Amino acid sequence: MVTVALALGSGLLWGCADFSGGFLSRRAPALAVAMLSQGAGFLALLLALAFVGQVHGASFRFGLLAGIGGAIGLALFYWALSIGTMSIVAPIAACSALLPFSLALARGERPSALALAGAALALLGVVAASLEERRAVAADRGRAVLGAVGSAVALGVFSYFLGRGGEAGSAFSTILGARVVSFGMLALAVLVLRTPLRARPWTLAAIAGVGLVDTAANALFALAADRGLLSIVAVLGSVYPIVTVLLAHALLGERITWTQRAGVLVAFAGIAAVSAG
Repeated sequence: MVTVALALGSGLLWGCADFSGGFLSRRAPALAVAMLSQGAGFLALLLALAFVGQVHGASFRFGLLAGIGGAIGLALFYWALSIGTMSIVAPIAACSALLPFSLALARGERPSALALAGAALALLGVVAASLEERRAVAADRGRAVLGAVGSAVALGVFSYFLGRGGEAGSAFSTILGARVVSFGMLALAVLVLRTPLRARPWTLAAIAGVGLVDTAANALFALAADRGLLSIVAVLGSVYPIVTVLLAHALLGERITWTQRAGVLVAFAGIAAVSAG
């Protein structure tokens, strides 16, 4: 149950961070939001390093690999959210769980039949809960879908190596390694593309908050992977689109359809099956 709670906690925090990051990307360049949020999380990790005092080599190296996927996935996801409706982008991005799920099974993980069935239900429910009937402008919709597909692949890479780093024994070292690469890549992209970083003070503070929440979500995910099967943790952590959609409904007035409501129930049923399995 601890593993389930940690994995679901990571999904909850990722959903909050993704909604906020996507919302802020409509007020500042998406690349700038991604870079500044990662920078805030990186700074917090450097401060924590003074108390932790050591870095676990194997976990850190897995984190470096995770950071590559994280930087690309985050930038693409925020960009896609900034030009399309959240309920179009979120279900595609949710499929990122398929990559670590498949790779973990290929490595020899063998969840119970009930847990596997629950994982399939949870993923199906997340995708259905994220669907909506409205249409974006055709050009923007196409670009948003392409960005979401790219982010799904990159975030799948991120989740897989983040989980492997947690399995290696140190969630902190894994996240630190990921932040070194993701912040470095995004900062370089900002410099090369000359992306403006100017924003109102409240916007900068909100972006920093997104980075701290995202860092906490990563920590919970890595801790969950250290205690349970990565194949299951990856699916449970992918519930973040449900949070994104619910926040979009509550704060932006995006409509929730009956298909989405049914998807939430299916996802909860899947989570219950995973917990029982």
